[in-house]
Amino acid sequence: MYSRDEMKDLKKRFWDGLSDYAQSHPSLRNRKHKFLLHNTRLSGVTMKFDATREGAYVILEIDHRNEERQEKLYNHFLENRTLLEADFSKPLVWNTHYIRECGKQVIRIYCMQEGLDIHRQEQWPDFYNFMVDNMVRLERGFSQVKALWDMWEE
Repeated sequence: MYSRDEMKDLKKRFWDGLSDYAQSHPSLRNRKHKFLLHNTRLSGVTMKFDATREGAYVILEIDHRNEERQEKLYNHFLENRTLLEADFSKPLVWNTHYIRECGKQVIRIYCMQEGLDIHRQEQWPDFYNFMVDNMVRLERGFSQVKALWDMWEE
């Protein structure tokens, strides 16, 4: 078992390694920013990574403070599900009632690879491959769905 400081160091090394891996990834070499993540330019929508003892996750999260707006965003993504999922080999997981550790309920659309454990450093390359490849796919689908949202909002 890791102490709190050891776990903090392990996670820092993991995320630094992901950043280094992304720098060398062919589809990210000429991009100004590696990933959209919090800069989606769509209020209440973020993209994120998660790495746990259960696996790797690439996530699109809808968490708008206005519930009506959040529902509209979710319905827009749902209506354009085929665009969002086009580059994925299997469907994304759509969880409308995901509860964060802090107790807040959000909507999560994500893909995951089970069987990976962040504590096993020899598995980190598998985490990195999965995370980068799938974030690129998610961003591509998100960009198409967002373009439709922007047209609809005008």
